[in-house]
Amino acid sequence: MKFPIVAYGDPVLKKVCKNIDQEYPELQQLVDDMFETMYAASGVGLAAPQVGLPIRLFVVDTGADEDGKEGFKRVFINAEIVDESGDEWAFNEGCLSIPDIREDVMRKPTILIKYYDELWVLHQEKVSGMAARVIQHEYDHIEGKLFTDKLSLLRKRMLKSKLDNIAKGNVHTDYKMRFPKQTKKR
Repeated sequence: MKFPIVAYGDPVLKKVCKNIDQEYPELQQLVDDMFETMYAASGVGLAAPQVGLPIRLFVVDTGADEDGKEGFKRVFINAEIVDESGDEWAFNEGCLSIPDIREDVMRKPTILIKYYDELWVLHQEKVSGMAARVIQHEYDHIEGKLFTDKLSLLRKRMLKSKLDNIAKGNVHTDYKMRFPKQTKKR
């Protein structure tokens, strides 16, 4: 089942999410639905708050690279970034909850992350490059942060009307969304 993606302005996107346990209802179905939703929206990561759930769960699939090398695909439950290292680098990021806005965001290139997978196996993994960037972006979601929070005050002011329009549903996407300030049915 494809979920509608929660748009910028919804309070769930600003909540620090709660850990879950092995008794979380229909967890495997939720994970499958999140991957399906992410793929349908052409994303590489999706966090539970983006489908309206304030829980510490996100999925990542960077897909195969240009050489056909297998991509990075993982389920992260109750994740905790233990360390970030290296010199910060800028990359133009976007977000399924903030369509039509892309901005350069500074992040460290290597992380050490501890998490459970969907089978409740505990992992501690060092990740670098693009996969680390995607993980950091999704991790920010479960911490109640958006990539726009990392922008300068001036840049945020310049984007304010675009962000307000997204919250009101005045944006076109190829995937279903839920808009917090939409006044009429589309």
